[in-house]
Amino acid sequence: MPQTITSADVPPLVTGVNILGCGGGGDAAAFASMLRRSLGEDGTVTWHEAASHDPVIVPVGVVGAVNVLSEKLPNGQEFREAVGAVARWSGGPDPDALMAVEAGGPNALTVLLAALDLGLPVIDVDLMGRALPRLDQLSWAVRGLPVTPCALAEPGGQILVVDRTDARGLERTVRGFLAAAGGWAALALAPVRLSEVRDACVHDSLTRALALGRAHIELPHRPDRDAVEAALGGRVLAAGRIREVARSEGPGFGRGSVTVVDATSGAVVRLETENEILLALCDGQVAATVPDVICLLDRRTALPLAIDSVRPGQEVIAATLPGPGFWRRPETEPYVSPRAFGLDSGVVGFEAGAHHHDPAVPR
Repeated sequence: MPQTITSADVPPLVTGVNILGCGGGGDAAAFASMLRRSLGEDGTVTWHEAASHDPVIVPVGVVGAVNVLSEKLPNGQEFREAVGAVARWSGGPDPDALMAVEAGGPNALTVLLAALDLGLPVIDVDLMGRALPRLDQLSWAVRGLPVTPCALAEPGGQILVVDRTDARGLERTVRGFLAAAGGWAALALAPVRLSEVRDACVHDSLTRALALGRAHIELPHRPDRDAVEAALGGRVLAAGRIREVARSEGPGFGRGSVTVVDATSGAVVRLETENEILLALCDGQVAATVPDVICLLDRRTALPLAIDSVRPGQEVIAATLPGPGFWRRPETEPYVSPRAFGLDSGVVGFEAGAHHHDPAVPR
C-alpha cells in the first residue's frame, strides 16, 4: 500500500535521515523548513515501495555544500529544470515517479521537495542507502550501470548536462562545476524503467529512516544505553564526554577524528571521519566500520549530531547500526570499505560474531 507523507511526518523523518547521515551531509533544518512549508497543513507526498510498481523513474538529489544554502538561496526551479534537461537530452519518456540519490542526511529530503514541485510520487529506492560522499559510490555505478546523462541546475540559472563519462569522470566534472557555480546544485539522472535497475538500487531506506525517527520519539530524556539500543536496533559504543576533536583541511574532503570516553567503563572510543564517520576504534581495536552506520547522538536528547558541529566537553552517545544490505555483498563491499577511503582496516560487521576481513579496493 502507498504511504502518505504529511507535515507531521517531517520531524521523525529528519531524525531518521540524520541518523543514516552518519554525522555528515550538513544541517537538515533548511530542507526540513522548506518541506514543511511546501506541504502546508493538507499537502501530501505519495510514497510507494518498489515491489509492485514499474514506473519510469528519475533519481534526484543535491550535490555540493548543503550549508551554503543560507548564502545562495534556491530559486525554486532547480529540480524542475534538472529533470526537464536530462529528460530532453536522453530523449526518454517523461518520468512517472522520482527516487532519491542518497537516503542519508538532509539530501534525503530533497526527493520529497522535488516530488511536490513536479507533482510526482516517490518510489522508495535510492542509490546509497545512507550518506556517502562520492558519485562513484552510487549503487548504479558500482553495478556497472551508466550514471550519465546527468543534469545539474544551480540557483543562478545555469544548467549543465554531462554525458559519455564514467562515474569518476562525473565526480570530477561536478566538483569543478560546483566550484564555479557557488557551491551547490540540483542533480537528476536520466529517466529509466524501474525494472531495468531494481537490483542495482537500495530498497526501503526512507521507510527505515521514518521508522527510526518514530522509534526515537518514544525515547525518554537522557535515555540509558539499553533504551537507545532497543529503539534504534543498534549498539552503543560509548556514552560520555568528547575529550578531543581534531580536524584537518586539505584537497578533497576534510579528515578528522573525535575521541569519546565512556563515563561508566572508561573505554576510549575514537571516531575517524571524512564528511561522515567511517570507523570506530574502542581502546585501539576496530569496533565498527563503514558500510555500517556510525553516528553521534546528543546524550540528553539522543538526537543525531553533525560531525562538523561537535566540540570537546559535549556529552554524547556513539552508536552503530547495521548498514544497508546492498553494501554487505562481496562484489559491492569493497567500494565502501574503510580501504576505499584510505583507512588501513578491513570491514568489521555489526552482527554478532562480527567478521573482520579485508576486501581489495576496486580500481
